[in-house]
Amino acid sequence: MRIAILGAGAWGTALAISAANHSAAGHAVSLWARDAAQAASMQAQGVNARYLPQVHLPSSLFVGALPGADTSGESLSSIADQADLVVVATPMAGLRTMLQQLESCRAPLAWLCKGFERAAATDAEARGLMAHEIQAKVAPNLKCGALSGPSFALEVALGQPTALVAASGHASVREALVQAFHGPNLRVYANDDLVGVEVGGAVKNVLAIATGIADGLSLGHNARAALMTRGLAEIGRLCERLGGHRETLTGLAGLGDLILTCTGDLSRNRQVGLALGAGKTLQETLDALGHVAEGVGTAREVARLAEDLQVEMPIARAVAAVISGELKAKDAVIQLMSRAQRAE
Repeated sequence: MRIAILGAGAWGTALAISAANHSAAGHAVSLWARDAAQAASMQAQGVNARYLPQVHLPSSLFVGALPGADTSGESLSSIADQADLVVVATPMAGLRTMLQQLESCRAPLAWLCKGFERAAATDAEARGLMAHEIQAKVAPNLKCGALSGPSFALEVALGQPTALVAASGHASVREALVQAFHGPNLRVYANDDLVGVEVGGAVKNVLAIATGIADGLSLGHNARAALMTRGLAEIGRLCERLGGHRETLTGLAGLGDLILTCTGDLSRNRQVGLALGAGKTLQETLDALGHVAEGVGTAREVARLAEDLQVEMPIARAVAAVISGELKAKDAVIQLMSRAQRAE
């Protein structure tokens, strides 16, 4: 199978390594960096020094530069035309542009990003869109979906056991993702509830910031468990309101991803929360992190969406208020704990 992965960040690189290392499957895997210098460095050193310096790239993995990064590189449409599966491994902010350029792609396509596209600051009425909503607007004819679930890139690259979800309304996309990535160290389960998978993957990043804040404030394990449990209830309410299935959230893309992101110290969003809880500013935190933490932008969009749709999401809204500077972390805890009593 010919697999083209567009974007050589940590997650794109990890999946490329995993697929290329599955020699029995005989995949031809290509990994395309947006930065020509990064691509050249990876080719020369055999490692992604910026994102995954601990793991060597398989010799069978082809590394190239995406068009725009190098004027002599192949066109994006040419790369897609030569693939049996195209995987877009850019952050949410880059998804719209990538899908616009791939709108004529005939191969199954999947994205890896989780979250909401940030709404235009000039449009007070607009809300951020999830990946499938962006695709419906800019490339409606694509057969596409998402690969999601509890997964730290480093562990996947090292070949440690991991389970993911291939979500799409198209059986051909689900089947292509399973064929491409299911292997000895990586199990891939098919799911047709793309909305539920995307809501779970997006909002868990906000809750990871919340649990990180609680741990940064040394509030204890009880507080973390309460935030995760009540946070899952918030995800469920939003999921149903957007047309997803609540039962999806009991699986890998919901509960599984929530547990990993809220408790694992490799989680960027959890690291953001820990720093905020310890008293650092958001800018200091992001500067030190050096990587994209999707939960920061997602918190604002989820809070706005919850208000527009009248979905009760007090934890997500509190996180958004802390990130925006409207609330201090300690005050957010007081606000949440002083809410009126209610039945579970």
